[in-house]
Amino acid sequence: MPLIEHLLELRKRLMVSAVAILVGGIAGWFISDWVLTLLTAPLQSQGKELAKINFPSVTGAFDVRFEIAIIVGIVITSPIWLYQIFAFLTPAFTRKEKKYVFGFFFSAVPLFLGGAAAGAFVIPHIVGLMVGFAPTNTASLLDGKGYLDFALRLILVIGIAFVLPVFLVLLNFVGVLQGRTILKSWRWAILAIVLFTAVATPSADIISMILLAIPMLALYFVAVAIALVHDKRKARRDASVLEGADIL
Repeated sequence: MPLIEHLLELRKRLMVSAVAILVGGIAGWFISDWVLTLLTAPLQSQGKELAKINFPSVTGAFDVRFEIAIIVGIVITSPIWLYQIFAFLTPAFTRKEKKYVFGFFFSAVPLFLGGAAAGAFVIPHIVGLMVGFAPTNTASLLDGKGYLDFALRLILVIGIAFVLPVFLVLLNFVGVLQGRTILKSWRWAILAIVLFTAVATPSADIISMILLAIPMLALYFVAVAIALVHDKRKARRDASVLEGADIL
């Protein structure tokens, strides 16, 4: 397609995604109290209150509920906006390779949701560690917006990180990246994953970093394996085509 048609297609995909997230955000607003309860549950341990949420500004509680609604909207509408991404990219596939788009899509959605769940899983470990440094007979008063910014960012960012290997495979199928190129960058990939988990879990909890890094590394090498297999099949197919052309 000409560039202008690509831009129009991109605008349409972005509009559909934005409307879907908006509708999901409206639904998220009505369950924001329930989500807030889940996110603050790590502050309770064995019936003991480890820390209290504090809203220092008049609009603090509203800002938190609004942010929760948007993040919930992004999570529950992930099948829609992920499909829009793949639908925008699929014209680069050949007719035969377009059948793989469903595999990419149905892999990306559970990986995103699984990554979000992994982020939620490590939150109690991080919170328990950090508030545990409070001296005896003192109370931890956490800024509500700051705490929930941290929790929601962790859930969303880890969810997106789990989807990135799918896009590596997609770029390989399109022909942008070769499997060997991805494999040669394994040292940089490990470094990037370690740094990413260190930033996404801003604490001294090495266990949380390891819990996040292991599945991300496994997904990276799975993506490398898929790309290498695809390259071999493509090379074999191209060789057979050339042999047929030589015979003719």
